[in-house]
Amino acid sequence: MAGTMPHAIFVETDVDGNGLVGAYAAELPGCAVFAANADEAAGGMPRRVREFTAWLRGNGEAQPDFVGDNWYEVERAAATDGGANRAAFTLDELPPSDDEFATWMRWLELAREELADALDAGDPTAAAELLGVIERQDVVFVRDLGGGAPEITTDPIDNLYAARDALTDALTAAGPFHDGVRRMLRLAIADDLRAAQELRPPA
Repeated sequence: MAGTMPHAIFVETDVDGNGLVGAYAAELPGCAVFAANADEAAGGMPRRVREFTAWLRGNGEAQPDFVGDNWYEVERAAATDGGANRAAFTLDELPPSDDEFATWMRWLELAREELADALDAGDPTAAAELLGVIERQDVVFVRDLGGGAPEITTDPIDNLYAARDALTDALTAAGPFHDGVRRMLRLAIADDLRAAQELRPPA
């Protein structure tokens, strides 16, 4: 019966060092709600899942069907060092299958295209701090994967794109069984979509 199927949420506190809370749908890496508190973040998940799956469909991606809106918190962890070290959850330790990895790599590319479109249409200074966080996080992920660090320039947008390309290359080279891949994809997709949303004017 609709409404009876439980779906797991992971909650990350102090995402940005200023108290921001992130809620992540365990079954949809990159599907996240960011809010001022945990109740608001988790409460926004049913709507966000509908938006996220509609976004996938609109981009030609197959997406799972969910029965009911019973999303509930199963694990909570805090980001540390002012948000520089993002939280990891138990599920993050499980390597994705080859099919999952290929799917989530496509989702990452779609999220990066979404961010690029938002940058082209908006004012990058509106999300400058978050864009810098994304670039630095991508570089950390690249190093963790054993990839080469991107070339840094004086242009922050060029650096963002260079870090993005380096992460994609490093993930592809590392494959699904490298430690931390599930977490990296979850965070990279979610943060790109969050930045794209910040760059767009309110509807």
